[in-house]
Amino acid sequence: MEITAGDTAWLLTSSALVLLMTPGLAFFYGGMVRSKNMLAMLMMNIVAMGVITVVWIVAGASLAFSGNEMRGFIGNLKLVGLSDIGLGNEVFSTYPIPDTVFLMFQLMFAIITPALIAGAVAERMKFSAWVVFIVIWSLVVYSPMAHWVWGGGFIATEVKAVDFAGGLVVHINAGAAALALVLVLGPRTGWGKQIIRPHSLPLTILGAGMLWFGWFGFNSGSALGSNGLAGQAFMTTHVAAAVAATAWILAEAMTRGKPTTLGFASGAVAGLVAITPAAGFVNLMGAVIIGLAAGLVCFFALRLKTMFKFDDSLDVIAVHLVGGILGALLLGILADAGVNELATGGMEQLTSQAISVVIAFAYSFIVTFIIAKVLDMVMGIRATETQEREGLDLSLHEEQAYVMAD
Repeated sequence: MEITAGDTAWLLTSSALVLLMTPGLAFFYGGMVRSKNMLAMLMMNIVAMGVITVVWIVAGASLAFSGNEMRGFIGNLKLVGLSDIGLGNEVFSTYPIPDTVFLMFQLMFAIITPALIAGAVAERMKFSAWVVFIVIWSLVVYSPMAHWVWGGGFIATEVKAVDFAGGLVVHINAGAAALALVLVLGPRTGWGKQIIRPHSLPLTILGAGMLWFGWFGFNSGSALGSNGLAGQAFMTTHVAAAVAATAWILAEAMTRGKPTTLGFASGAVAGLVAITPAAGFVNLMGAVIIGLAAGLVCFFALRLKTMFKFDDSLDVIAVHLVGGILGALLLGILADAGVNELATGGMEQLTSQAISVVIAFAYSFIVTFIIAKVLDMVMGIRATETQEREGLDLSLHEEQAYVMAD
């Protein structure tokens, strides 16, 4: 396919928008932790922008998007180091954009996915262990999953499931990993015995706004061109987020008496998560249904950590795992061939989506649990109780987010 200027410009813009989501996520999470852990939370997010870029160039991109090995389980290593990537689209010739732009756009997804996990382990995981974890996880969990779904692997070719922008690859993948890591780490010191409140909800609202803004590149850019499908994904993304945020605060008002800013921000993100796999497959009414379902289901899913007594610090599981599963399944019901002929709603598509959800959850959870256990035995992954009580900003980074003037 011939490279076109408009498509290339849109994918360059989309790549920048998706990268902006990582600092947006850092603020979204950072406002929800206690002030003594603010910088540590920011650091866990933004470090992925450096570390995962190196991993992606060295091997991650090749494992995700280079050929097929082991019956569609993993890519080969023909693109290691990306040394053969030029200015044209000789490798990814089905897209009207240069190979460099395609791989840069995909890199931004590879960066934010492990960053999502950080919210679940906030305020207690060692930074050194976190860096080692995301390097390994990116290679043995993220890249294979991206290959299965987007790189010609078996989920796309044999299971026949679809994922427009990352319900499986990003959100279920990160959510399942978050659950596994939380179970290995255990709860924060004092969790369940003392009230742990967000220290700066204005920062969380700022982060949510940056995420919402960047998500247009995340979903609309996944059309891989500046076309009608990109416009459809742009519209469904916004509508689902708006409906979900509204539904969440209505549920809060009805069950708790008062709507909250944190609830609106969380609802918006839940809607964005749920529409991600479906953005380019559903019509406007489908987006409304997905947004409504996400706002209500993810709100009530917050009770899971109380029921099962696991400390998911910033509700990654309720929003990203539950929201991702919800969106992937509703896609099977609501897909409109008039929007995208690659998926038609019905039992066959729903069955394919359900199988893909089980595979994604099981693989990510099991492999992440093993990685975490091994790292814990080798280097220890949890900060000490003394470090937790002092705060990870000072104890791990020798910095403070807020210093009062004398």
